[in-house]
Amino acid sequence: MFTVTMLAAPKRADLTPALAEDLRAQWNGGHVIWLNPGIAAEFPLDAQPADFWAIWEILQTQGFDIVIQPTLGRRKAVLLADMDSTMIEQECIDELADVAGVGERVAAITARAMNGELDFHEALLARVGLLAGLPETAIDEVLDNRITLAAGGRDLVATMHAQGGYSALVSGGFTAFTGPVATALGFDEHRANTLLADNDILTGHVSLPVLGREAKVEALQQIAAARGLTPADVIAVGDGANDLGMLQLAGTGVALHAKPSVAAQVDIRINHGDLTALLYLQGYAAEEFTR
Repeated sequence: MFTVTMLAAPKRADLTPALAEDLRAQWNGGHVIWLNPGIAAEFPLDAQPADFWAIWEILQTQGFDIVIQPTLGRRKAVLLADMDSTMIEQECIDELADVAGVGERVAAITARAMNGELDFHEALLARVGLLAGLPETAIDEVLDNRITLAAGGRDLVATMHAQGGYSALVSGGFTAFTGPVATALGFDEHRANTLLADNDILTGHVSLPVLGREAKVEALQQIAAARGLTPADVIAVGDGANDLGMLQLAGTGVALHAKPSVAAQVDIRINHGDLTALLYLQGYAAEEFTR
């Protein structure tokens, strides 16, 4: 048994009963259940439709996301999340670089690394090297004035906690940012790289080893095993090439507003919805959300 989930951007809330019913009828699905009127609906199917990706393409052009997944085991016990451009709306290193006056140079490297065009380890070291000489106070400046939380993040973490879940923020960024962001959103733990400083000045280096793609996979395995669980019990979300390993290993891996080269390698792609999409994918109705 499979479940089809249809999603609209919450700000638009323009998913209509007619659209949901038309697709249900086309695929001979079961009764449509509304998880949030105008925003999220689902219905069961006996088998995956052969034309799923063709319909996906059509709905994307209309501003809607659609996902099909096995119904059994949809609700997960662990949330593993990337931070930059996932749980927050910015790339922290790009913001620091802008303060340092090397914003364009660093942003260009970031874009290529997240698209998988550059080795993440080497790209991180190159970018951090350009931050040498920046006062540590710039971190607080960026946190206070430039970082904004992504929509739906608090609801996602709080609702999974209310259901007994565990959450971890796992980033290729820096602990100076994951710490405050994890606290703000209510994550149980966070893992990231550590920027090194001398006399309150960034040295242009990070502590080794670098936390990248493989470290995120290891985090998923460790966190699940520590709770007597398996990767199948994890829902993971990210947007960059360094997230692909954990997205492909998790029971539910969600490419959220991801780079095209990344999304193409993941079956669950959310391009219009926000982080609450991860709750709808697990079958939670809006009235079940914890805020």
